[in-house]
Amino acid sequence: MSKKYHINPETLAMERVEQGFMYWLRRSGWYLLGGICLGILFFFLFFLIFPSPKEKQLMQQKQNLEAELKVLSKQVDQMQLVLADLSQRDDNLYRVLFGAEPIPLSVRQGATRKIDYYEQLSLMTNSQLTGDLALKVDLLEKGLYTQAKSYDDLVEMAKTQEVRMENIPAIQPVMNKDLTRVASGYGVRIDPVYHVRRMHTGMDFSAPTGTDVYATGNGTVSFVGWKQGYGNTVVVDHGFGYSTLYAHLFKQLVRVGQKVKRGDVIALVGNTGKSTGPHLHYEVRLQNQPIDPRNFYFYDLSPEDYDRMIQLSNNFGEMLD
Repeated sequence: MSKKYHINPETLAMERVEQGFMYWLRRSGWYLLGGICLGILFFFLFFLIFPSPKEKQLMQQKQNLEAELKVLSKQVDQMQLVLADLSQRDDNLYRVLFGAEPIPLSVRQGATRKIDYYEQLSLMTNSQLTGDLALKVDLLEKGLYTQAKSYDDLVEMAKTQEVRMENIPAIQPVMNKDLTRVASGYGVRIDPVYHVRRMHTGMDFSAPTGTDVYATGNGTVSFVGWKQGYGNTVVVDHGFGYSTLYAHLFKQLVRVGQKVKRGDVIALVGNTGKSTGPHLHYEVRLQNQPIDPRNFYFYDLSPEDYDRMIQLSNNFGEMLD
């Protein structure tokens, strides 16, 4: 135990300081208080830096949940892409066949839940992922319901429109199972003669002169002859506002007023009129207005071949007429 001294101002001598009980009590109290404070400090630092086993378990569960939410979100994205493709085919293909109006986007999406619902989700753990996924699922649910209802309507239309289905164009006008004869599709293309961009109102099929040309639906031949730019041409009236045009022919094999059925040979491929090589220019018209023929091959193509036809017809190079 250390001893303490002080200088006596009167004698200028070193005198020992007597340390009593209270002195040692106070000193012990300060040491005790300091130890308690240090203990508390180390306690909190330990739990802040090193999580408890329970906290570790909760953190692992949180990470697993986040990973599962991300996987589910990707799956929902993929389902939305499939639904979008079904919706596009429904509006641009199936409903066109029956002359039905496309379903408005507002109807497909439907009325979503009130914004308060998603704001409440945002207050939850993993708010961004949870809220985003809930919105996607909500929209997907509305879209699937609308699409299912649309298919039910189409089934009812099909039951009552058998004749319409027989008449509407539904096959390719030349033998083209391997799709190698698609030369240029519907849309803005480069004119092969004038080398400027212009609207191409049909689809070109490259084929040797003399290749059979087929009627693509039941109907009545309404025109046989020469058309400016088209050369030798045949037009078939299918009723229900639909007609098809076959141009640049080598020879027509039908006459005006003749009844034809889908698959009948009506002409031979040629190179007449404004044409840069043997091919068939084929158009589908509704109320005498050209529409995209690629939506009218549903009896001829599998879903895979249809998708490939879409890609081939999107060729934005030169057309052949």
